Amino acid sequence: MASIELKNLRKSFGAVEVIKGIDLEVKKGEFMVFVGPSGCGKSTLLRLISGLEDITSGDMIFDGKRVNNLAPARRGIAMVFQSYALYPHMSVYDNMAFGLTLEKGHSKEDIRRRVEKAADMLQIRQYLDRLPKQLSGGQRQRVAIGRAITRDPKVFLFDEPLSNLDAALRVATRIEIAKLHAEMDNVTMIYVTHDQVEAMTLADRICVLRDGVVEQVGTPLELYEHPASLFVAGFIGSPKMNFLTGERAEAYGCTTLGIRGEHMQMRPDGRWEGRVVHTENLGADTYVYLDMGEAELVVVRLEGASALKSGELVRISPQDDRVHRFDEAGKPIR
Repeated sequence: MASIELKNLRKSFGAVEVIKGIDLEVKKGEFMVFVGPSGCGKSTLLRLISGLEDITSGDMIFDGKRVNNLAPARRGIAMVFQSYALYPHMSVYDNMAFGLTLEKGHSKEDIRRRVEKAADMLQIRQYLDRLPKQLSGGQRQRVAIGRAITRDPKVFLFDEPLSNLDAALRVATRIEIAKLHAEMDNVTMIYVTHDQVEAMTLADRICVLRDGVVEQVGTPLELYEHPASLFVAGFIGSPKMNFLTGERAEAYGCTTLGIRGEHMQMRPDGRWEGRVVHTENLGADTYVYLDMGEAELVVVRLEGASALKSGELVRISPQDDRVHRFDEAGKPIR
């Protein structure tokens, strides 16, 4: 495994600066997730770590050694892309073995042992003789992951590996990646996604990026309970945090008041009144969307099913110990 340290890292494409002075440390054996909206720089940052993009300025440190100019093949990394990038004319076995055949020092028996071990980890051994076209999307992605595992890397890089899969396959493959991390606890993993649910369920720590800068780094629970900015508060959590302004925020001594849907109670003596505009009955939970006036829409998360109808007036109250207060700059008021 390897520790990775980024020191004032910057990347520009012509006059456009995409990565704007990032300082970050990824610990040995850690599963770090880069998350943020499209265009925030997360994939570019991953490519800088891999060596597929040149660094404009700053330093990239692997295990205490500067690797700015080190070729990707010498960094001890393996990368899994959004596209599977499998050779269609090769069997699953040959796809997984291909990288090893290009390296010196690997006997046929060593290559077979590595391929079969990776295939067993990912439960695809029965597919080793098949061609990629005979596999489902989830199976193809596992082959791509297996190809990376055979390289025995120090660092595993994932660039939105689940985005081409349907919802059910995303969940299944996400579980496989979590199991892989548990089995390969000697490998440092960095995972890029725009899906905050993937980030929350996979990461040891999450790095939230916005416009080429780091907004916050912390465990999923730290980001959920103690967001460092209005942006992080609105990005982490599903459904997203509700934001209220005006008199409701002023009553709490802030410019913007944040409250999550699960931290509000619906009761006759509730502090605020809202009109039901939509309900989403999900079985175990119901999301109730309320028009609070002044163009403010709030979602309340209720346990179980609900019989509320559109147009009904209801009253709600926030749990005062779970509200988040933000100033004019979008920073938390503690």
